Amino acid sequence: MHRLLIRNIRTLISCDGQDRVYENVNVFCEDGLIRSIGPEAPEAGEVIDAAGMLCYPGLVNTHHHLYQVFSRNLPQVQNMELFDWLVTLYEIWKGLNEDTIRLSSAVGMGELLKNGCTTVFDHHYVFPKDAGDLIGAQAQAAELLGVRMHFSRGSMDLSKKDGGLPPDSVVQSVDEIMSDSVQLIAKYHDPSFQSMRRLALAPCSPFSVSADLLRESAVLAREYGVRLHTHLCETKDEERYTLEKVGLRPLAYMQSLGWTGPDVWYAHGIHFNDEELKVLAETGSGVCHCPISNMKLASGVARIPEMLEMGIPVGLGVDGSASNDGSNLLEELRVSYLLHRLHSSAKAPSGYELLKTATMGSARLLGREKEIGSLEVGKCADLFLLRQNRLELTGACRDPKSVLCTVGVKGPVDYTVVNGRVTVRDGRLTGVDEEKLAQEAEQEVQRYLDQ
Repeated sequence: MHRLLIRNIRTLISCDGQDRVYENVNVFCEDGLIRSIGPEAPEAGEVIDAAGMLCYPGLVNTHHHLYQVFSRNLPQVQNMELFDWLVTLYEIWKGLNEDTIRLSSAVGMGELLKNGCTTVFDHHYVFPKDAGDLIGAQAQAAELLGVRMHFSRGSMDLSKKDGGLPPDSVVQSVDEIMSDSVQLIAKYHDPSFQSMRRLALAPCSPFSVSADLLRESAVLAREYGVRLHTHLCETKDEERYTLEKVGLRPLAYMQSLGWTGPDVWYAHGIHFNDEELKVLAETGSGVCHCPISNMKLASGVARIPEMLEMGIPVGLGVDGSASNDGSNLLEELRVSYLLHRLHSSAKAPSGYELLKTATMGSARLLGREKEIGSLEVGKCADLFLLRQNRLELTGACRDPKSVLCTVGVKGPVDYTVVNGRVTVRDGRLTGVDEEKLAQEAEQEVQRYLDQ
């Protein structure tokens, strides 16, 4: 039985349904769950003195491509938009193997943990022939770091010769994808309360997969009780593609194939029109907002203020590191706040509303709002701690509910706790030697990019 006591927390922002903020409290965790929030201080094998600290629910990342950590900041793609960017990078990504995935995942998840993220969904859809057990390699990295992980069995079945964007070597047949999906669900999807790993089915996008793959993925996901995810309405090029190929806008196309409902969430969702927003609200289909990636690729600004007002499920994600160049949800929070202030002025979400998109909103997209996303007795002990007396936060904490968005955080958080276990202590990962990991990863980057 593992017990953790976090004592003397200056301010705890719960993000619960009542938006409660606690002052000068302790949090007692047992076997990965929060057992009490208040003055109680039961005996525990591990104690953190959180005097002068702010405490927040762990952030939940609902869209990433961890393999892209090893192809970020490449000069040849810096001024490209999505389609050209993808075509160029697929020629690099077709060289992925187990070592590349294991190390890039560890680096990306390590950066996320150091910035307060406790649950990671990764959209992995590039499976080169004979590349090995790529999801297994991710699982090794996640277990080493102690992160709560949502894997995906992504997929592509349309290569260049079929009118898609990727090369032949990274696409598979629908039968191959369905067979592997069943095996991976059996191996990695744990639907139990407090689970540390789950899996979703995630065909890449309308322009890299067939209607048959989308339709069969939806049927299989519902048969096995897993969620569905894909990119949608990210660019005008995508919109033109579906109109030309099937005579439908992207959302109508997806809806015709069974891809709406509370078990579905889309990445980006920039170019929905008014009627499509109503469809999302009526069906409970969700959207993961990725502001930095959308800005870097000049894709546009998602209508997040309207989505939140309409009750559409909205979460936050960093997207791939090749379209973001980092894996930092705290940075994503502040950029999101500033972007929507610029674009929507008084109608923009408040800093606290955006914090809740990255906590309870993201938890809802993953179907885990009863387990994670807020600090409440009986929920998972996923949280992070931040010293208020940092120079960068001096005079900034009169509103601790909004400070992560309005002022932002420079440098790693002080502690991250996942399932009651300390994964970051004093700003350093506890599960790995950071310098050794960085050295090994850099060696693999050179091999991978120079092959």
